[in-house]
Amino acid sequence: MGFHGKDLRRGRHSATGQIYFVTTVTHRRERLFSHWTGAIAVARVIHLFTGLTSARIHAWVLMPDHLHCLIELGDVSLNQCMQQLKSRTAIALNRSTGRSGTVWQSGFHDHALRREEDLKATARYLVANPLRAGLVRSLRDYPFWNAVWL
Repeated sequence: MGFHGKDLRRGRHSATGQIYFVTTVTHRRERLFSHWTGAIAVARVIHLFTGLTSARIHAWVLMPDHLHCLIELGDVSLNQCMQQLKSRTAIALNRSTGRSGTVWQSGFHDHALRREEDLKATARYLVANPLRAGLVRSLRDYPFWNAVWL
């Protein structure tokens, strides 16, 4: 018996002040962020997102077909936060590229960080994804990431 998105959401609990490592994937794993125009439009939304909601993005990296981020919740649930982020980034991508249609798969994967987990070490791991994927030799050469500690 397979699992479906709603099965993954059962038992998910959102807590104000909790930090989550979140991954969300593009629809059909399309490499929508391989092109500068769309990727920069989405990166701008991610950069501004903290000012638009009570959630705070501590670190993020936009890969060709997915997004990783560290999100600290404010007074919204994780589901609400991700719905807002995915909606705003989808609108920006479609407007900037002249495309239409679905950008993100439904659902997302999340991991609530425990107190003993080192936030900065987790952020370093997250933003190093382009290196591990072989997209660049140096993180300085990859433009679509950020962390609040810079």
